[in-house]
Amino acid sequence: MFSKPATTHTQTVRQHLKKNREMAKYTESQLTGWTKPPSDSEQTKLENSERMVRDAINSDEKLKKKSIETFGQGSYANDTNVRLNSDIDINVRYTGGYYFSLPPDVTEEDVNIAHIGSSGYSFSEFKNDVESSLVNKFSRKEVVRNDKCITVKANTNRIETDVVPTWNFRRYSKDGSYVIGAKFWSDKGKPTVNYPKQHIENGKNKNSNTYRR
Repeated sequence: MFSKPATTHTQTVRQHLKKNREMAKYTESQLTGWTKPPSDSEQTKLENSERMVRDAINSDEKLKKKSIETFGQGSYANDTNVRLNSDIDINVRYTGGYYFSLPPDVTEEDVNIAHIGSSGYSFSEFKNDVESSLVNKFSRKEVVRNDKCITVKANTNRIETDVVPTWNFRRYSKDGSYVIGAKFWSDKGKPTVNYPKQHIENGKNKNSNTYRR
């Protein structure tokens, strides 16, 4: 079986823009410019956005007592952010507990977690606490709660930032080893599991082998 060659980020941007040439004309220099890294001023706004979210979490009286890691994800973290992007994603992950999945016919006893009790802290509480910390930092009018994330609006010093509260997630194998991911629930109750740290590493490796040489 043959597979198609991997499409690079630059190719994806070009293809998207070229499909819309009937509505607007773009020069080759514009296409190239939009796939370059952010300018110094744009980079400053990106860094400000992440730093301010991190400060909000670390200074919150409730959250600063909990085990949490905060990191960029998506195109921003993969070093593939382009000038057409209008926001960034920041993952705020609770690491003081975890959700998990087991292979068929594998029990909690088999992977030695049956004795571990509840953390006494729910995901919904965590998302509420993250929202509260952002409101305290940026004000209520600058923070919008969405179904899956909490958005901090842009201003002259930062760009629009989608903050995604998540919990640690363990995907166990039969031998008891596991892969760390992230799990969250939308406000509508839909669960999502992803692996942002792995995606970041894969994206950076792909990026280093393509248009940023």
